[in-house]
Amino acid sequence: MTSSRLEAFSDGVLAIIITVMVLGLAVPKGTTWTDLVHTSGLGLLTYLLSFVYVGIYWSNHHHLFQLRPAVNGTVLWANLHLLFWLSLYPFTTAWLTETRVAQVPTIVYGLNLLGAAIAYTILQRMIARGPDGDRFHEAFGRDVKGIASLVLYLSGLALSFVAPWLGLVPFVIVAVIWLAPDRRVERYLRAHHGEVPAGNDEEDPAP
Repeated sequence: MTSSRLEAFSDGVLAIIITVMVLGLAVPKGTTWTDLVHTSGLGLLTYLLSFVYVGIYWSNHHHLFQLRPAVNGTVLWANLHLLFWLSLYPFTTAWLTETRVAQVPTIVYGLNLLGAAIAYTILQRMIARGPDGDRFHEAFGRDVKGIASLVLYLSGLALSFVAPWLGLVPFVIVAVIWLAPDRRVERYLRAHHGEVPAGNDEEDPAP
């Protein structure tokens, strides 16, 4: 089957995940800025962090399948495995918020982030094993940011045992380093085929 159906399904799931997360935000009972900060301040921050993560996966997922126009059953299940971990974001985010960043919820949130990262890595490996594996390796090269992210997730989990708020710092760092759009696929297609996917013809940002 073509990857377009897989991408459409994944886009729908990610949209639902974001919707569920925002519906979980507590509405201030008062009408002042103090009421907003006291009731929803932490919730807005944790929502923002999880929203950024979902956005990063959505963007990179799109780039990933630009090199794989057709998928098999293995890739489908690897993709579902990724969506499973991402679908837990509303639950772990809400628990983190409602407990005011307690230790166990922070660890569970970190495990959720780590699980999604591992699932994405597995999906990459399954795609690389396909008929377009050479193109995949040539386009992506060494996944330095991916390796660094796994190290930061583990660091955050370790720091959560010391101080939960401290454990969130590496999770935020991972989100920040992935905010810059990944242009490797566009560069590869431009260099080898003279093609740039529709809507991505802007200049690459400075490194």
